[in-house]
Amino acid sequence: MPETHAPFDTSGTEVGADGVRRYRGLHRNVVALLRETVQRFPDRQAVVELDGPAVGYAELWDRAARVAGGLRDAGVGPGDRVAVRLGNGLDWLLAFWGTHLAGGIVVPLNTRLAEAEVEFVLADCGATHVVRPGEPLPDGEPGEVADVAHGDVAALFYTSGTTGRPKGAMLTHENFLSTIESVIRCRELSRDPGVRNATLISVPLFHVTGCCSQMMTQVALGGLSVVMPRFEAAAFLAAVPRHGITLLTSVPTIYELVLRHPAFATTDVSTVRTLSYGGAPIAPDLVHRLLEAFPQARLGNGFGLSETSALATFLPHEFAATHADAVGFPTPVNDVRIDRPDDETGIGELLVRGPNVVAGYWGDPARTAETFVDGWLHTGDMATLTDGIVRIVDRAKDMINRGGENVYSVEVENALAAHPDVVEVAVVGVADPVMGEKVGAVVLPRPGVGAAELVPSLIAFARTRLADFKVPQFVRVLEAPLPRNAGGKVLKSPLRRQTEWTPVPR
Repeated sequence: MPETHAPFDTSGTEVGADGVRRYRGLHRNVVALLRETVQRFPDRQAVVELDGPAVGYAELWDRAARVAGGLRDAGVGPGDRVAVRLGNGLDWLLAFWGTHLAGGIVVPLNTRLAEAEVEFVLADCGATHVVRPGEPLPDGEPGEVADVAHGDVAALFYTSGTTGRPKGAMLTHENFLSTIESVIRCRELSRDPGVRNATLISVPLFHVTGCCSQMMTQVALGGLSVVMPRFEAAAFLAAVPRHGITLLTSVPTIYELVLRHPAFATTDVSTVRTLSYGGAPIAPDLVHRLLEAFPQARLGNGFGLSETSALATFLPHEFAATHADAVGFPTPVNDVRIDRPDDETGIGELLVRGPNVVAGYWGDPARTAETFVDGWLHTGDMATLTDGIVRIVDRAKDMINRGGENVYSVEVENALAAHPDVVEVAVVGVADPVMGEKVGAVVLPRPGVGAAELVPSLIAFARTRLADFKVPQFVRVLEAPLPRNAGGKVLKSPLRRQTEWTPVPR
């Protein structure tokens, strides 16, 4: 049985024989979704590339249909994979929708991958065609393949590969459509055709958040997607009043940089009605500052991963300030449970079930069988579930075992992130011959704060908030941001490998 979906609208949902709760009345596929919006709002702006070209919905359809024709001429047929190596911009969207109109499967490629990694993905997915930067988009007589079903694979989003080789998560048309509906309901976005919706996409489109939670949701609403080719705080701020942005979705680091930018104080952000964050732990202090900085906006914390097609849980505005450490309630169609919870702490692995959970990993039945068991996705996230609210404690692989005591890095990160001089922090295990592991913290301070000043203050601060065995015994202070993957998640493997740790006096 579902734990609880009380904060969200669950009307029009039903549980099937497989135990999965689904939305009734979804479109047949994502092309049908786009077609309906084009028919309803042909002249509305659909996409603006920041400081670049813009198109309305009718033009988006017409140009994407020509891309579909060009792909057909290049030998792409239904079910064939089309890899998109482009960065954020209008051409990315034309390639995305053109592939769907051709009946193909989109493979969005992370633009930060090394060439060897790109070659692996292209070989693994068996790409029939690659859309490359600097080359014209495919072009031909307009085409459309309409016979695509809910369960057909629509896209392969390759995981970041923080451990092992990347895996191609198979998103079906139902996965996309279910997530879009959940985003609309959880964020309470207006479906009224007279209400303007506009989002600023500051995260990569090759990630499920930018693609599905933002761009495709706007398509469902007939809204506008303003796409940033690259993030710059000044450009971000200028775009909000210029384009009347109503919805912001990004990672905590971007919000921190925006709030700290000198131009924020003079920027009109009154159009922003909805502001959501996710992808990394957020400091409670930042939540309160966002509430003050965007007083007209409803805040919310979204949690998900590629394997849930973006959103799996959401913490709505009413809980944002009081439950800043939580990722919220399951969406209207997601069930969640904790696998093998600890008797004392209630911590166990978070499992998720729903129509947004992907169909498995492309060409990898072994890892599919390990991760998707009896209809449940094993997320690899350690969590608690209390009164229907999910709190992520750690990634299973990021848990630190200090002399037999489990230290959850996210708990320590949340505590350290509340220090006023900390901009970013990551906590990892440091190998120790006696204890097995000790707690190490990698910190980016605010400008002008040095290591000699920060470290004693940070440790004293931690001791007031954490048990002694959880307080970092090693600290490294950075001069540049933490390494992250394209989805904004911190890459801890290189942090573990670095050896320039400064022991903290005990």
